[in-house]
Amino acid sequence: MPKKYATLSWHDETVPISDKFDDSYYSLENGLLEANYVFLDGNNLPKRLDHGFKIAELGFGTGLNFLATCAAWNKSSKTGKFDFVSFEGYPISGPDLQKAHVIFPELSEYAETLQDRWEEILEGNLVDFGFASLRVFTGDISNTLTEFNSKVDCWYLDGFAPSKNPEMWTDHILKLVALRTKHGGSFSTYTAAGHVRRSLELLGFEVIRQKGFSKKRHMIRGTKIAND
Repeated sequence: MPKKYATLSWHDETVPISDKFDDSYYSLENGLLEANYVFLDGNNLPKRLDHGFKIAELGFGTGLNFLATCAAWNKSSKTGKFDFVSFEGYPISGPDLQKAHVIFPELSEYAETLQDRWEEILEGNLVDFGFASLRVFTGDISNTLTEFNSKVDCWYLDGFAPSKNPEMWTDHILKLVALRTKHGGSFSTYTAAGHVRRSLELLGFEVIRQKGFSKKRHMIRGTKIAND
């Protein structure tokens, strides 16, 4: 369990802002629509999400992407369970987690379970949501991602912006992402930073740039076409 939680400020008392990175945890306009557009649609999950599907994420934050994935699963007629693993260097406190979820009442069913089991999750335990399993690795991303040795079907690359948190977007970290992606697996991210795109292309992903969420000009997504 972390000895110290991330310190936050709040935009309009609804959107958390990281004091350390001076960046918001999700869109100031509509975080849930952003999560669905960038990460679920960006990885074509409405068609791909199925029993045994494995999702990994850089930057758990408030858990919004996980909660959005839970909602998408339960809107479908799927049976079974998907696996979700996330890597978070600076976890937020339980009270901040709860405050961040208030503006998404449509996710409350899953958010309440996440809140109730937050301390258990931060201790590194695998938590069963029934239709999903969740594990959050906390600590230095270069260590936790190195220790993680499974291959996944898709990645949500959702660390703070490369300009604000460059350590999350180094060639070393992106190489680990590529090594832990199945052939034909995918990634999506809100950023379209040139060095991120070029690195992922060199690491065997076919990268597509497309319109970003809302006022954001571009984002990128991609599919792993090269073997390790």
